[in-house]
Amino acid sequence: MSKSIILKQGKEATCGLGHPWIFSGAIEKKDDNIEHGEVVLVKACDGVVIGMGAYSGKSMIAVRIFDFKETEIDEEWFVAKLKSAEAHREFLGYGPESDTTGYRLIFGESDGVPGLVLDRYGDVFVLQISTKGMENLKENLVAAIKKVFNPKTIIERSDMSSRQAEGLPEAKSVLFGDEVAEVEFLENGYKFTADLMNGQKTGFFLDQKDLRLEIAKFADKKTIMNLFSYTGATSVYAIKSGAKKIINLDGSEEALAGVDKNAKLNKIPKTRYEKLHADIFQYLSEKNVPEFDMVILDPPALIKARNGIESGIKAYHFINRAAMRLVKDGGIFVTSSCSHFLSVDDFVKTLKRASRQIGVNLKLIKRVSQSADHPMSIYFPEGGYLKSFIFKVENESKAKL
Repeated sequence: MSKSIILKQGKEATCGLGHPWIFSGAIEKKDDNIEHGEVVLVKACDGVVIGMGAYSGKSMIAVRIFDFKETEIDEEWFVAKLKSAEAHREFLGYGPESDTTGYRLIFGESDGVPGLVLDRYGDVFVLQISTKGMENLKENLVAAIKKVFNPKTIIERSDMSSRQAEGLPEAKSVLFGDEVAEVEFLENGYKFTADLMNGQKTGFFLDQKDLRLEIAKFADKKTIMNLFSYTGATSVYAIKSGAKKIINLDGSEEALAGVDKNAKLNKIPKTRYEKLHADIFQYLSEKNVPEFDMVILDPPALIKARNGIESGIKAYHFINRAAMRLVKDGGIFVTSSCSHFLSVDDFVKTLKRASRQIGVNLKLIKRVSQSADHPMSIYFPEGGYLKSFIFKVENESKAKL
């Protein structure tokens, strides 16, 4: 029988609306000897059951709800979750028989599985676990993946420093099947390869597939600078849509090696693109000539924690202002932030200030968010993190005419 946690009067309201987090200050009392990561039964002060969740003794988020009813969080529970999540992805147009075989299958709380990210690349699955509660349930999860999908390989890429906050070491290993160093998959009909054991995240930035489609609409006949290119997925979209040439700039030689692999998979000749290995902040500090028809800026998260917001905003300001200077008058500027701790309002303020300082006007073409396989739930707004904008850049004096 599960141990129980009782909430203070009135503190059940947020959960009643489907939010999965319970903060430590909302707890009235709890059973003795509840262990860090243990699954508990959560009740309102009048004894009404709120649901089942994993307790954390190391976080302000004391409980993350797995299910809003009393139930066992076991292998069959995960089987049902996986089937539901896969059915939803197929409804969205993703799946092993579609033109997008690489996608996020479980996106944490937004898919009702707190502490878990699960990505699918065909018959290879890559998981990341960020909480002790989910760590304790890993055996059930892996068994469920085997039962539902009969996978070739299951890989764990829980090599994130954020696990330290939950008292967990970083982990990277093959949990089932043979090790797969790289895997090929489809995204919107294009072929890509992902380095599952050593690449960023789980090997690929799956959340930007919608932005790549939008960029492709404006790429025809353009010379493009792709900053933080990683393995050049955006380049494939752009060149296949008629871009004259694209420069892929990244600080990782390993990532740039992936540019060649993805170009080859899509039959793109090396004359259509360049690779440039450099520190991007230093590169931008030395360049200020508007020589590109389009500049794409997609940096890693520059704000890792709440106490880094001020310094992070300064970094976003510098890098966006510098990148804007490279865009020709009338050209396209694409910029993104994947920082959870940078609000849309602060990002927009940063872009406005940067544009005014260099004398350009940003005319909004479109705002793009994370792709639908990274769902933004109305019950869990914290799951919305990716903010991308596509602008037309105009000389300010010309824009005022």
